[in-house]
Amino acid sequence: MTTILWFRNDLRLDDHAAVHGALSRPSGVAPVFIWSPQEERSWPPGAASRWWLHHSLESLDAALRRRGSRLVLRQGRVEDELARLLAETGATRLVASRRFEPHASEIDDRLARSLMKRGVAFERLNTALLHDPEAVRTKSGGPFQVFTPFWRALEASLEVGEPLAAPRRLSAPKTWPASAALRDLGLLPAGDWAGGLREQWRPGERGAADRLEALRSAALAEYDSARDRPDEEGSSRLSPHLHFGEISARRVYRTVIESEAARGGEAPSRGALAFLRQLAWREFAHHLLHHFPRTPEAPLRRNFRRFPWRRSARDLRAWQHGRTGYPSVDAGMRQLWATGWMHNRTRMMVASFLVKDLLIDWRRGAEWFWDTLVDADLANNTLGWQWCAGCGADAAPYFRIFNPITQGRTFDPHGACVRRWVPELAALPDRWIHEPWAAPAAALAEAGVALGRTYPHPIVDHAEARHRALAAFAQVRQGDSS
Repeated sequence: MTTILWFRNDLRLDDHAAVHGALSRPSGVAPVFIWSPQEERSWPPGAASRWWLHHSLESLDAALRRRGSRLVLRQGRVEDELARLLAETGATRLVASRRFEPHASEIDDRLARSLMKRGVAFERLNTALLHDPEAVRTKSGGPFQVFTPFWRALEASLEVGEPLAAPRRLSAPKTWPASAALRDLGLLPAGDWAGGLREQWRPGERGAADRLEALRSAALAEYDSARDRPDEEGSSRLSPHLHFGEISARRVYRTVIESEAARGGEAPSRGALAFLRQLAWREFAHHLLHHFPRTPEAPLRRNFRRFPWRRSARDLRAWQHGRTGYPSVDAGMRQLWATGWMHNRTRMMVASFLVKDLLIDWRRGAEWFWDTLVDADLANNTLGWQWCAGCGADAAPYFRIFNPITQGRTFDPHGACVRRWVPELAALPDRWIHEPWAAPAAALAEAGVALGRTYPHPIVDHAEARHRALAAFAQVRQGDSS
């Protein structure tokens, strides 16, 4: 008999419950990945995610081949392709990781019903999260909407077992089903704009392991303070690897705990605790998406449905392409375009600028991040944008409006990020790097900056925009039914 092992956002062999589940019976295993972007509804993988997926699939196939197996690629409607695979292999068992996004859960439920009628066993295992989103509830039995009590409840119930080692061999099926060529999935861009991504990232399980080792050996001790500095290498950069399942949350969690135990302290360091808290935010994001499946398209707080968002294609385009006239915002947006990633502190600041300085709908920002981030994750993207817009769970207070000048001076004090990503301002002194419009004419001339020509004037006055935003947010505070 043959077991079909269906890979999804779990592109690894290490600590993979579904892989071990497929190998638990003496049968051949056919590893399969199905490219079906049309079934992702409004959120098919964006361009940066498709680039990453191509290389991650390539890495997984190589890992399988080293173990006497290979990855079968298909494209089309999931249910149709799985039906064909079952017929071609004679398999009576399908093992897969569970996905928690609403559209994926619906596919799974529909698939389970159809397979049951055909006598095919369908086993779904949680390989992505530390907890099942249904397992943590408030005392009244509802889902959490505030992070801190969620984190306390998760800590109280969380049992993180030993990670599972990657198998040494995978038994091949008697007959291999046909496979598409990876290039035929069309994941890579037609034009070669991915040079910056190649320089920054190594998709696949090996790249994920290297990132985790760098965190354990160097970054963890300083994580609490360095994680807020976009001008330093203080963040883990594990997010795309976690999203694509190239490393498990359990492996990351246990590595941090064991690293702290080896350090010999009586309690985890501030850096370790800060990192684990960030890992818990990821769990919280999936908890929210599971319980509030409409939030990628609609605000959780219903009163925000009448928020007076502005429509300005010009301002949105200036934000997208790093031409707002605010250097810290522009540096972040240009880094995103070049590398597919942006520091979390910068993400909050540029998001605040879009929804509060420009009063542009948070969904336009979520769509841009979705297309350009290599770590674009529906749960995390939704939580982050609704938090910044003030319309979601545990949202930022309406009056929290990030000042891009203050943010730049505080977290990029010497302008290192600006000098790298906005090179036309690189020669400005630290004093003026975050507000070139305030610099004396002599300083601008010496630095070769001509405002309005080599670098734009600010597209909005922050002080005026803040007053405008506060007035708009005051309109929706009435009747807050969240």
